[in-house]
Amino acid sequence: MSLPARPDQTSPERPAILRSRLLQAPAGVFGSLIRHRQLIGQMAMQEVRSRYRGSVLGLFWSFANPLLQLAIYTLVFGYIFEARWGIEAESGAGGGKLGFAVVLFSGLILHTFLIECLVRAPTLLHQHSNLVKRVVFPLEVLPWVVVASALFHLVVGLGVLLLAALAVFGSLPWTALLAPLTLASLVLMAAGVSWFLASTGLYFRDIAQATGPLAMILLFISPILFPVERLPVLFQKLILLNPLTIPVEQLRAVLIFGQLPDWTLLGWHFLAGLIVAWIGYYWFARTRKSFADIL
Repeated sequence: MSLPARPDQTSPERPAILRSRLLQAPAGVFGSLIRHRQLIGQMAMQEVRSRYRGSVLGLFWSFANPLLQLAIYTLVFGYIFEARWGIEAESGAGGGKLGFAVVLFSGLILHTFLIECLVRAPTLLHQHSNLVKRVVFPLEVLPWVVVASALFHLVVGLGVLLLAALAVFGSLPWTALLAPLTLASLVLMAAGVSWFLASTGLYFRDIAQATGPLAMILLFISPILFPVERLPVLFQKLILLNPLTIPVEQLRAVLIFGQLPDWTLLGWHFLAGLIVAWIGYYWFARTRKSFADIL
């Protein structure tokens, strides 16, 4: 008696299943966020509280840390190196020695947000192995929890940045209201990369060791420490491939220089963020069945 055929890689049904999952991935990106928004919020706040648990100041450290960073940048770059960004020429506002520190800080808080997601994602499933083995738990929310936790600290950093810009330049431009639009694409990219690294880091633990050097590379090849205009024309185009370049430049434009964002660049970057989130979620969903076996 012949045995029933066993589905394998050559089965015509398998490509159809993969195509179906790929097409469902865009809905899953936002569907997981909307359906489980309360769970994501609760877990994110729990992680934020656990970070400062046992300290005397508690959550106040989330505000004190970026404030201390800004003070150090002001001392080092404003008074020791006397660095200048050319803010007077770009915005008509006098920043003096403090202007460079404010502009530098605006880029560093975005870098910190992205790196926090990259560093935590590869070990995410290991840290929540008890949840991975629960069949009913929606594992796809874990990367969103990481992004939400990092986003909390980004919002606090933006609050410090607003206060600093107001103190240094005397006022805030009305374009500062557009700041959230400059960050949406970066949040999508962070979620997509977190999905991908969370899954891949379960198979290859060396990925977690590579995130440190990657953080340093992203810092020095993005326009955080220097204006894009100082680069040769060819490098000005290449630096746009860095996921931090457009959000950093556009956030500075609306928040410090009082300029409208470049809607074309933001549109392309948002599209890239959607694609990265799509691919990351698809990869996470496709490899999910083997998570419990590996752990």
